Amino acid sequence: MPAVVLVHGLYHRPEHFDAVAERLRTGGAEVVVPELHRGSLPADTAAVQAVVDSLTEPPLLLGVSYGGSVITGVRGAGHLVHLAAFVPDTGESAATLGEASPRLQDAIVVEPDGSTSLRPDRAADVLYHDCSAPLADRAVALLRPQAPGCGRGVPTHHSWKDTPSTYVVCGRDRVIDPALQRRMAARCTEVREWRTGHSPFVGQPDLLADLLRELLREPREPVLQR
Repeated sequence: MPAVVLVHGLYHRPEHFDAVAERLRTGGAEVVVPELHRGSLPADTAAVQAVVDSLTEPPLLLGVSYGGSVITGVRGAGHLVHLAAFVPDTGESAATLGEASPRLQDAIVVEPDGSTSLRPDRAADVLYHDCSAPLADRAVALLRPQAPGCGRGVPTHHSWKDTPSTYVVCGRDRVIDPALQRRMAARCTEVREWRTGHSPFVGQPDLLADLLRELLREPREPVLQR
């Protein structure tokens, strides 16, 4: 069975995927959750590329939010999953595809060193509004500051053009407008839509784990270069 590589978004940590990773590992899957926060999109992409290169066969590669920009630049995946994630084309970045929602902008605090963080009292309403209070509280406590400029990084490779891909639109998202998600989803091989907020990996880990197990079982053919 191919491995699964889970790539988090801005402000997040690998621990945000704990519930999903546990469910997949219980089913026998190898799961790798790399830490981003390397300071730039190229550095984050290189960290994930190193993980993919270390595996014995092409993995299923999931990117959430900004993680979609990261996996766009990674070569060698067997299947891509963009979960409420950016799918940049040539010359595009997450920032040029769409600004942060007003709710997210209101939650962002600019630190003296230029990094940003999220106000704990507002992060739950933006990121985890459809999660139970205990799950949301844990997820907020895990959030960390974000280096400046990552969202403005432009991938130099576009893996969705030659790799089978699934886009999951989160229809109740308060971070990335679902209408923007649907436009980006048109670049992928197939599209699913869930009535969730931005973070089903926190609030509905069974839903995400079931999708990933389904995709692991399905044979995937390479797509022609677009």
